Amino acid sequence: MVPILAATLPPTVLITVVVVVILVFSLLLMCLARYRRCPSDKVMVIYGKVGQNKDGTARSARCIHGGAAFIWPVFQSYEYLDLTPMSISVDLKSALSRQNIRIDVPARFTVGISTESGTMQNAAERLLGLKLQEIQELAKDIIFGQLRLVIATMDIEEINTDRDKFLAAVSSNVESELRKIGLRLINVNVTDISDESGYIEALGKEAAAKAINEARISVAERNREGSIGEANAVRDQRISVAAANASAVDGENTSKANVAKSDATRRELEAEAQRRAVTAEKLAEAKAKEEAYAAEQAAEKARAARELATQQADVIVKAQIEKEKKVLEAEAQAEQARALAKGEADAIFAKMEAQARGVQEILSKQAEGFAAIVQAAGGNADSAVQLLLTDKIEELTRIQVEAVKNLNIDKITVWDSMNGENGSSTTANFLSGMMKSIPPLSETFKMAGMKIPEFLGKEADSRERRGIEGMPRLFPICKRRFAHV
Repeated sequence: MVPILAATLPPTVLITVVVVVILVFSLLLMCLARYRRCPSDKVMVIYGKVGQNKDGTARSARCIHGGAAFIWPVFQSYEYLDLTPMSISVDLKSALSRQNIRIDVPARFTVGISTESGTMQNAAERLLGLKLQEIQELAKDIIFGQLRLVIATMDIEEINTDRDKFLAAVSSNVESELRKIGLRLINVNVTDISDESGYIEALGKEAAAKAINEARISVAERNREGSIGEANAVRDQRISVAAANASAVDGENTSKANVAKSDATRRELEAEAQRRAVTAEKLAEAKAKEEAYAAEQAAEKARAARELATQQADVIVKAQIEKEKKVLEAEAQAEQARALAKGEADAIFAKMEAQARGVQEILSKQAEGFAAIVQAAGGNADSAVQLLLTDKIEELTRIQVEAVKNLNIDKITVWDSMNGENGSSTTANFLSGMMKSIPPLSETFKMAGMKIPEFLGKEADSRERRGIEGMPRLFPICKRRFAHV
């Protein structure tokens, strides 16, 4: 396919395409060649155009540890700083202590390039391009100065006895100074300390003598404590042996007593067990007899219960059938009675309803008649009532007459002594009282809640009503009224 395209394209275009392809390929190779990865035991320092600091100044270098970066051609370049630790031997001679005594302090320091961000930047600025020997000499000079400074601030006794404090002071001072050039202190080891005057040796002898004396004293004290302890041990042994013998005798006596007590307890237990066994045997026999008797009683009760159940079943079934028969008959009679009662109630209701309609019709007609009477009286209710009373006066009189006509009085005997009040005779009083027992027409109207009309006459006064002649005087008035009507 490519040869066919090459044959069809013009030569100039083909050349251009080839050149572009070569340039692209070359650029890709160059990019790959400028992309650098930093090993774990090194620090890659990129210098050139690497940007600016926070304060706006140009950065001198950019350090990378354990990563990768693209190195721009022409504008940037790179180098490596080795992180391999460096062992530096420092043989300090005639260092002046705080007591103005010169001492020798041989030591060995282990240092290396720091991987902290700020300290690593110092290493890139101050150690890049230096050889390993040159870096060691630079670090050695710093260590010498700081070591002398620490020794000058401490006593020989302090340096010799408290090595931890001495090493901590040395590490602190040396570490702070090494960071300024990009290094870090890994380890400090002081091998020995000596002086020209023999002061440290004398201190050693004094310490040795003191240690020897203390050891001798300790040995004597231990010997004394051993003798005392031995005597105390013998005493304790004798006391313990005597106590053990006494305890053994007491133990033997206690054991004998316990044996006797145990024998007595055993015999009591055997007797109790024998008694319990006999009792249990008798109880078992009695219980067996009781259970047998109970079984016989239960069987007899079961047989009687079966017979009773059979008899009851026969009676109960018959009674139940008879009961249901009677219940059905009673329900039928009750239903019949309910039907008859309902028919009678309906008939009574219909009769009462017809009577009510009749009464209602009568009352309606009476109301219509009363209304006509009131209309005939010119709408005056009192005049209408007078007309009605006038119409009924004859009937009222008849009723009064019927009330007294059936009274049978065969004979009335009056014994009169003529000693009545006001000179009147007893006979006249008797007749007057008898006439008063007959209710006059005015009283009849009052009992009905009405007032007698004036055209029917006036009620006699008290004197006339007391007289026997009082009642007949009203009837002529009524007679005249009826004749007039």
